[in-house]
Order: sequence, then C-alpha cells, then structure tokens
Amino acid sequence: METSDGGPWRAGSRRTPFRARGRAHWLAPLAGLCTIGLGLVNVGSALTPGLHSRMQLLLELVPREVPVAAHALALSAGVALTILGVYLMRRRRRAWALALGVLAAAGALNLLKGLDVEEALACWSLAALLLVGRGAFTVVHEDRGWRVPLLRSAAVLGGVLAASLATLLAVSHWGVPGPTPARMLAELGDALTLSPGPVRYREGFEWVPGALVVLWTGGLLIVAWQLFRPLAAPRGLPPGEPRPLACELVASHGVDTLSFFKLRTDKHHFFDRSRRAFVGYRIEAGVLLVSGDPVGPAEAVPGLLRDLCGFAEARGLAIGVVGASEQFAELATGAGLSSFYIGDEAIVELAGFSLEGRAIRKLRQAVTRVRKAGYTVGLQPMGELSERQLRELERVSERWRGDEPERGFSMAIDSLRGDHLDESLVVVARDAGGDVRGFLHFAPCYGRPTVSLGLMRRDRDTVNGLTEYLVVSAIEMLRERGIEEMSLNFAAFARWLREPSGLLERALGRAAGLADRHFQIESLYRFNAKFSPRWQPRYLLYERRRPLRFARTGLAAMFAEGQLPSPSLLAGRR
Repeated sequence: METSDGGPWRAGSRRTPFRARGRAHWLAPLAGLCTIGLGLVNVGSALTPGLHSRMQLLLELVPREVPVAAHALALSAGVALTILGVYLMRRRRRAWALALGVLAAAGALNLLKGLDVEEALACWSLAALLLVGRGAFTVVHEDRGWRVPLLRSAAVLGGVLAASLATLLAVSHWGVPGPTPARMLAELGDALTLSPGPVRYREGFEWVPGALVVLWTGGLLIVAWQLFRPLAAPRGLPPGEPRPLACELVASHGVDTLSFFKLRTDKHHFFDRSRRAFVGYRIEAGVLLVSGDPVGPAEAVPGLLRDLCGFAEARGLAIGVVGASEQFAELATGAGLSSFYIGDEAIVELAGFSLEGRAIRKLRQAVTRVRKAGYTVGLQPMGELSERQLRELERVSERWRGDEPERGFSMAIDSLRGDHLDESLVVVARDAGGDVRGFLHFAPCYGRPTVSLGLMRRDRDTVNGLTEYLVVSAIEMLRERGIEEMSLNFAAFARWLREPSGLLERALGRAAGLADRHFQIESLYRFNAKFSPRWQPRYLLYERRRPLRFARTGLAAMFAEGQLPSPSLLAGRR
C-alpha cells in the first residue's frame, strides 16, 4: 500500500524504535519471577523453626518475643511478595514502590527471626535489582493517587478483620478470662500463621483456621487489585468531538481500502500529538486492537506509533493490529510487532473483467438466470436515498442477519446511517415486483479510483446467483463512473487454499477447509475467486516479545470481528 503522497511507509522500519524503553526494560518479568520465588522462600522459612545455634545466639541479643513476632511478620511479608511479584511482571509502578519497602523489611525480619542471613541478603539484593531496573515499570495508575485505593483497601481489610473476629467469637471455647480484644487478635494471628493457639474450637469447627487463611488471602488479592490496577483505558463509545477530525483525515489520506471503516461508531480514535494521523481501535482481552493501517501522511506515522506505544504501556495493554498491509507490518517491527498472515483481500480490476470465456461460464450462467427472473439493479450515492429507501435496505439487512449481531471490525461498516456515508455508493437489486431483495454497499478510497465493499446483503429466499448478479452489475456500473478497482471481500487464509507452500501450509489449508462450516473460510474464498481478483495479503500484528501475546491478540481479533461474543460489547450493552 502507498500513502497519500505516493511514497511507501518505509521511514523508520526496523531501525526506528517506537517504544521508549530503558535499558532495564527486560528486567521486569525476571524481577517478578524472582520476587514470587523469594516470597515462597520467606513463607517456607517462616513456617519452619530456625537453626538451634543461631537461635541461641539471637536470644542472647534480643528478648524471646522478638523472634516470635518476626516469624509472624515474615510470613506476611512472604505472602505480600508473592502477590507483588505478579504485578511486577505486569510492570506496575506502584507494585515496584511497595516491593522495595517489603523487601527491605523482609531482610530485617529474616535476621530478627533466626539470623537467616541468606534470606536477608537475597531480599536486599533483589531490592537493589529493582532499584536499578526502575525504568522497566512503566504502567501508571489512576490519577487520583494513593488516597482512594488506600481507603478502599482499608475498608476491605476492615471487613475481613470484622468477619474473622466474629467467626472466632462464635466458634471458639474461650474459658477464662474470656474473649478479650487482645486475646482474640492473638488467636487470629495464630490461626493465620497456622500455629496452635491457646483457644480450642468447638466440635465440628476444626476447619476455621484454614478458612481464615483463605479469607485473608482473598482479601489481600482484592487489596492488590485496588492498589495496582493500571490507568483506566477509554470505555464506552468514542466521544463525538474527535469524529469530525477523523472524517477529515480519512477524506485527505484515506487511500487504503480499509481506511473508511475506521469511522465505525464502535471504535475509539487515537491521534498523534500533531493530530495529523490516527488509528481506529478497540480494547479486547487486554489488547489495544488497531483496525488496519494508520491514516495520515507518511511522515506523521512514526510519531503516531511512538505515542500509541506509550499510551498502551502506561495502561498495561498489549498492542495488536488486524488487517495490516505488508508495508505497515514492516514499519511496525520498530514497535516490537511481528506479523502473521491471516488472509487476502480480493481486489478486482474492473477494466479487465469480462463475462466472456469458458473459464467464467458458471458465473455468466448465474447472472443470466437472475436477469431472466426479472431482477433489475440500480446504483445511487447513499446521500441521495430517502428515508423509505433506507428502511428498505435496513429490513433486507435484518432479514439476512436474523438473530446474529452485525459482524466486522476492520473491513465492514456497522450502519447504513451517518453523514460520513453520504459519498459512499449502494447497488440495489429489485425483483420483478419492484421490491428490494439485495444490495451491496461500497465505501470510497480517497485519492485513488477504488471502492471497497462495506456490506453485502440479500433476502435468503431469493433466486440462486443474486449476489453474483449484484457484483457483476456493480463492476459494470462502477466502471462507467471511472472506478478502476473494487475491493470485494476478505478471504481468510486464502493463500493456504490457493497455493500452499510446503507441508505445513497444506495442512493449515485443510484445517481451514474443515472450519468452513462455522466461519465460511473456503466458501468465501471460492466466491471471490469467481471474479479473478488480485490477492492482497493482510496480516495480524502482535507483540513478539511475549509468546502468549499471539494467542491473546488472535482472541481479541475474533472478539472484535464478531466471530466470538465480545465481553466488552456485552458490557457496553448492559
């Protein structure tokens, strides 16, 4: 694909870093794993007695109560480190700050509970590693600071404490002097450290200590979620203010066949700082999923990618792109994205298309059959349709979908209404009685004589071949209007079906054929092939630095395209 100024997107490519990472960026997952491991070591150390010789030496220096309290606190520190390690792996800045404090305290507690020098040195060494690698923790948190999450955390812990004390009061034999506050807290501490306390439980309630551990663990996880959740991503439908600017940029630079579809109402728009380029995106499964290539002048795209990477990292989101061109896939390597082939866009060259010849005989017969049945077609700009005509098209679309929701994210429109659709074209088929029985919608590609199929709809009880008739008629009428190319449809994994290279692609092609029953992969490819198109590959881009990101990005793409029910859209409807 070429940009609007005629030059390919090659500026930057592999040599341009779009992610502003410090040298210690790679330390985050390593530090998180080490923190989890060290937390488990501290838990195990706190639950086992210290070495006799070291304890004797320690008891000569401090009272006996000090090692007992240090054991209990070391257990809590170990649990906290285990939880913090998970958020360190996810690059949470607030987790980094708390982990430094807990590691420093855990080192001192290991000395006070039994002169465990090895554990203390490990804690302090890991704290030093975190301090060196502080630039790796890029995910920021809610703008309201510490106050709100701390208050929420205090409320959660207060509720857990009240429930624990009420449980102990109800199920324990206290004897004399009775359940004083100090004695209840001591019993709770013994229960949480799995130590036998002075109070005995009533018959049938021996499970209470274990239940208290589960209760407090759950409370700590809720507190961790409150403290370490990242800066919230945009929710709901995109605001109205940026949409006019997005429309202007599409009209100025929307040369790609997918550019127009960024104006769907279920997409957010992210602009670069100069507001000369943007992407359309949706957040699914923790992935900021971009639809197709960016829109804007070539020189603005690297800055847009740099800003987008910072936006995603600050919110703990992965970046993915569905429907990327080869040129943009090459440029996006600078953002740490790898590409995976997902199919081909069928581009029909209108000047060279003809119904003559034996190879196209079946298509010609289908068109002739529909014409003999009395069907006629007409082409109109969407802006010239009356309200009655719009409703006729919408009824056909609803009958075609049935109970299924509108699909598409990167390569279709989501509605027949909107001012931005006025310049698009619709080809309508009517039966002998004048009723609308099917239609094709075509979006403009600005700056080149090309249109892109936005919707393909028909009544299910129409004569066989109506869709082929609509496409052939559209080719003829668009050619008369000076249109040179038509982006017909996207055929998933078409290359594997058309000309597989090697054993692996042949196997993948067979698997795609087996999935046709549910996803119409092979049938859509064969429909497109009837029109002898040029095949233009499209790609799924995903973050290569984490292997699981590929599966996560693929899942997000299936959510967005409507192949699977989308949790974000369901939540939005509620």
